[in-house]
Amino acid sequence: MKAKALRLHGANDLRLDEFELPEITDDEILVKVISDSVCMSTYKCAILGTNHKRVHSDVAEHPAIMGHEFAGEIVQVGKNHQDKFKPGMRFAQQPALNYKGTMWSPGYSYEFFGGDCTYCIIPAEVMELGCLMEYTGKAFYESSLAEPMSCCIGAFHASYHTKMGVYHHEMGIKEGGKLCMLAGVGPMGLGSIAYALCCDRRPGTIVVTDINEARLQRAHALFDEQAKKAGISLTFVNTANMENPAKYLRDLVGGTGYDDVFAFAPIASVVELASAVLGRDGCLNFFAGPTDNQFSAKLNYYEVHYGSTHVMGTTGGNTDDLIESLQLSAAGKLNPAVMVTHIGGLDCAAEVTLNQPKLPGGKKLIYTHIEMPLTAIEDFREKAKEDPRFEGLADICEANHNLWCPEAEEYLLKNW
Repeated sequence: MKAKALRLHGANDLRLDEFELPEITDDEILVKVISDSVCMSTYKCAILGTNHKRVHSDVAEHPAIMGHEFAGEIVQVGKNHQDKFKPGMRFAQQPALNYKGTMWSPGYSYEFFGGDCTYCIIPAEVMELGCLMEYTGKAFYESSLAEPMSCCIGAFHASYHTKMGVYHHEMGIKEGGKLCMLAGVGPMGLGSIAYALCCDRRPGTIVVTDINEARLQRAHALFDEQAKKAGISLTFVNTANMENPAKYLRDLVGGTGYDDVFAFAPIASVVELASAVLGRDGCLNFFAGPTDNQFSAKLNYYEVHYGSTHVMGTTGGNTDDLIESLQLSAAGKLNPAVMVTHIGGLDCAAEVTLNQPKLPGGKKLIYTHIEMPLTAIEDFREKAKEDPRFEGLADICEANHNLWCPEAEEYLLKNW
């Protein structure tokens, strides 16, 4: 079968290739990919090439399909999996395989398995690990976004707290506690806010910082009403011109500091601010992965010793986290579309991936069987002057608080 895919051939070398997929084996599954949301981790993979831990050394000879936040439909099932999977099923997948101690993952490591493609082959280890699941939701993008949401959910579950004299970690953010999210209105920050407002173990106070006023105002509009209904104090703070942001943030919670602090940017000043606002037994979750393998920042070790503060980090979620995301979305409690600001076709995926840090807004959602320039949802109405099909998209999204939604996806797939 012919497939088209965005593939990594080396550092900063992405190509939209057309090639022949091999016949699947009894242990493999052929799928049609419909949607893939672009992750900052994919940008890091693209610029590092074989210097990335997940990329195989012979990627020039066996290029890797980009993209790991994808969803679609099953086309053909090898005979060893026909008892569980059938052609026509929609699927969700967890790319954090951790198979036999390796870091191999779709979107980084496989020649025929990834998300920025029309069709791909799911290898045996994915089914062996239970990382392929039937998806019964309404929209493909919700399944795609379940992967980044699982990263947010996993971070909440992996945070931990202690009690003096007791050698036991209580897992999860502190229930009813004080949560601070630094650089927290990017796509992963927005997903984390959405989860914090609906999860079982909710904080009592959330303070979110950033230096981009437009993004802060968008987050304010998205979440204020939901926070009030949940009985959670939610405050957004622009720290751009603050002389002493640590003092300001601590004063917001009575000077005692925060139980949980998430750092969503791999910037030394952000991590050092996170250390400075931790309260007693505060957990600093370094969420954002750096590209510099020598990245470091100052940590207050006096508070580590006397205040029991601690640092941990997460990369990706697990299958349970992904299932939790899908269940919360299906129940209407979690709307992962808050992360999405732009839509495009497979033809723009290379440009989007390589320019991720320069592009405004949040998540970029790619539909792999269409051609469409990357377009901001807020620009649909203006775009309709050139292409009348955007008129319908604008009407649908504006009726949905200018968010992507199942009706918009259905319209897109029908009209492009």
